[in-house]
Parts: sequence; structure tokens; C-alpha cells
Amino acid sequence: MIVTILPGNSDFHAVGYNERKVSKGVARLLEMQNFGALGTFSKPTPDELVKYLQEYTSRNSRIRKAQYHVAFSCKGHERSESEMLEFAHRYLQEMGYGEPGQPLLVYSHYDTDNTHLHIVTSRISPDGKKIAHDHERRRSQEVIDRILGNDRKQKTDDDIAAAKKYTFSSFAQFKAVMVSMGYEVYQKDGTVFVKQGGTVQRKLPLSDIEVLYKSGYRERARCRQLRSILKKYRDVSTNKEELQKELKAKFGIDLVFFGKKDAAYGYMLVDHASQTVIHGARVLSVDELLDFATPEQRFNHIEDFIDRLLTLNPKTTQSEIYGKIRKQHTYIKKGVIYFNGQSRPLKPFMAEAIDRNNRIAWVEKFKPSTEAERDLLCGIFKVNRPDLVSLSSERTTAYADAVNRLHAIFEDETVTSVKGGLYAEGFTIRQDENATYAVNFKQHIIVNLTEEGFDLERLKRKAPKQQRQHPSATPTHKPRSRYVKLRDSGSGSHSEKREWEVGQRDGYGEVDDGRSLKR
Repeated sequence: MIVTILPGNSDFHAVGYNERKVSKGVARLLEMQNFGALGTFSKPTPDELVKYLQEYTSRNSRIRKAQYHVAFSCKGHERSESEMLEFAHRYLQEMGYGEPGQPLLVYSHYDTDNTHLHIVTSRISPDGKKIAHDHERRRSQEVIDRILGNDRKQKTDDDIAAAKKYTFSSFAQFKAVMVSMGYEVYQKDGTVFVKQGGTVQRKLPLSDIEVLYKSGYRERARCRQLRSILKKYRDVSTNKEELQKELKAKFGIDLVFFGKKDAAYGYMLVDHASQTVIHGARVLSVDELLDFATPEQRFNHIEDFIDRLLTLNPKTTQSEIYGKIRKQHTYIKKGVIYFNGQSRPLKPFMAEAIDRNNRIAWVEKFKPSTEAERDLLCGIFKVNRPDLVSLSSERTTAYADAVNRLHAIFEDETVTSVKGGLYAEGFTIRQDENATYAVNFKQHIIVNLTEEGFDLERLKRKAPKQQRQHPSATPTHKPRSRYVKLRDSGSGSHSEKREWEVGQRDGYGEVDDGRSLKR
């Protein structure tokens, strides 16, 4: 049984809250006691109920928030509505709200998965005196235990014993287990205090807990699984309370937060199925866990972050951005943001800037040292902002080695095709109006052959052509294999569907198709 004393109020707004539930068909007024002639001939309106309670309360002008609003709920439907009503009356009697003449409204709610009652009355007794409210929370728990016949001390001992069976690595994690059971726990001067219902139920030495510490939970597969679960249910929850409820109901996992109610600085996962406590930081950061933004809002946040990165560094590349946002399980590719299985195009100016920066990064890998080299590479990689490309002040060792290899090719008279030799080394020839360059795209090297003093005439020399032999001459080379590369006939309107020719039309390669038998 759970009894929740809700905030007081001077205008009895709880009446309106419950009556709106009634109008929606998810609640009904079970009882109305001591409201005079109100409701005798017709159903009273919410305004009439509030007016009566305010007039009743006016007999004691010193009380500012006279509304007493309390909710009763049980696990599921283990108690019927009538049993809950009987319990509520006994509770009110022992709390001082059961005197003859005390106005009382009892509502039953049907919009939850458990039997659920709300009671509204005044904190003023029929004799005009204020009903005692000192230590109200503690007294409330004592009344509940007394009605239910609970031995609070014994239950606390049982819960502590159960908590000790969990796997935890610190006092904070032990505390998380106890909090998940409904206790307040703190330690002072080597003593652990276990509190519930406003009363310290048990004290025990801190050393009794410390001897139970085990190494922190490090099962990565389970942490990845929990991360997926947390993100999935975060995205369908509107607040942390709703998220806690969903995880407890579906997986038996309690989320225990540390810090102020609206400013949690951390959390623990208490997995009751495996009796394990996991530090939340190992699974998902608290900021990411409590990010209850809509998908559209999340994309906007990511886009704003990327915009800030580009503002701080106009040459930021895609890989650099990925390094910043990967912890949010986000990445960008070809101008598209990908997040949590969803995607959205980047704003065009961002996409264009990132694509340009990627191209600039490719150019800078070649470490151009002159504007001419830079401009040639910018033309190759289609960079429209050469002014953003940084020039290198020094030549690398790889550049020097490449120049030596090229000199060896140019100076070797046995090399009949210099271009072929350059190609074998991974270089291609590129020219502009004033110079000839050798570019190695794999090793990111550019060499100005003109400035380095290479004999460019050798690039023009070609290997001597072999003379074609007369058909009747004895061949000096090995005969071609009859198995040559398959080729498409490449002609006719049905060339794509024609058969591939095998061998050559040398007479011996003809296939007997039976026509030779025809005379």
C-alpha cells in the first residue's frame, strides 16, 4: 500500500483536478460526506464543492493552505475498491481527519493499472482547530504499518540482507540498491543509517558493507544491450519519471539518480534480475540519458553543434566532425546527418563547406610548397578556394626519395618508355601552361619536373615499333595461343545478345556445324 500526501492549496484545486477526471470518464465520485444540503436535489458542480470547502475553512483564518489531498494506491488490483475505501477511512481516522462533521470527497480513478483513490478534505476540524500535521510523513508511515500489521524493523532487516546479496563495488552502489527498495541511506562517522517513513529504522557499521565490495561491472556486451534499451525507452518517454516506470515494469531495472531532483549529476542501474548494480556512466552519460528532446530537436542540436565547429575552424573536415559527435552515436556522410537509425540532410551551406574542406584536406596531403603546385592540385580536386590551402615550408623525405627514383628512370638509357617507368612507380603526368608535373595519388607526392631539371624530351620518346612480319615468313616468335580473350562482336542491332567469339578465324578454328555434309 502506498499513501501519498499531495501539496496543500488555498483554493482547493484538487477538486477541479478530480472533477475533470470524472468528466473525462476515467474517475467517479465514490463518497461525499458532510457537505450540508449540497447535492440533495442535484449533482453539485465543482465550483459549488470548492465554495463549500472554502466557507468551511474560513472558521480558522490563520490557515493559509487548508487543502488536504491524499492518494491511496496498491499493487495492481490486489485490493478491491471497497477494501481500499475501508483502508482509507481507517487511515483518515488515525491521522485526525475522521471526526463527525469533517467534509470529505472520495474519488476512484481508472486511468492507471492499479486500484487508485484520491481524497480531498480540509485541514480544519469541525471545531475550527487545525488538525495536527507535525511529523506528518513519519506518522503516516506508522499508521500504514499499524493498519497493515507490518513490522517495519523486521522488514528493514530483511531488505538489508537482500541488498547485501547484490554485486556492488562502492557504498554509493549499495545505497542505490536500498533506494530502489524505498529507503533513504546515508553514512556518517563510519555508521550507515537506513531511514524510511521519516524514521531511522536501522543502523549498521560501514565496515559491514565495505567487506562486500567486489570489482566493478565490466561486461561490455550487457552494457551495449542496456545502452540500446535506455535509448529506445528514452525516445518514447517525456521525463525521467516515466522512463524509470517503463524500465521497472518491463525489465525489472531501477534507475537511481544522484543529485537534485531537477539536476541529476549521475545515476546507477539496479538490475534486480541479475542482482547487479552498474554505474550509469559505463552505459550512457546522464546528459544523453535525460535528453528527452524530439528527433527534430536532436537533429537541430547536432546541426547547431556542427555549425559551431565550422565557425571555430572554417576548415573542419568530415572526419574531424565525426571525432566530435561519434559519442552521440551520430555521423555525417555526403551531406546527410545519421542519428539513431534516422537521417536528415544538412543545411546546404554546411554540406558545401564540409565537402570543400574534405577536398582541401586531400590537397594538403600532398604538401604543396608553391602556389603553382597548389593551383594544379586544386584543379584536380575541384577546390574553388585555393586561398584556404596551406602551403608547406619544407619538402618531406618521401618527396626527396621520389625525386631520386624519377631521376633513375630518366637517366636510364635502357628505359625505352619513360612514361611507362613513371607509371610503374605510381606517377602520372600532369601539365599546365608553364610546367610538367609527376603526381603520385597513392603516396600523395607532386614533383615539378620542370623545376627539378628533368629531361622532358625523354617523355616524348616512344619505344620503337616492331616490324610486321610477312605472312609467308617463318615466325620468329611463339605462336599465339588459340585461346584468346573473349570479345563481343560489337556490331549489329542485337550485338548485346550475340554470342561471344572464341579463337580466331584461321581456318583451323572453324567449327563443323554440319554444313560440310551438304553437297
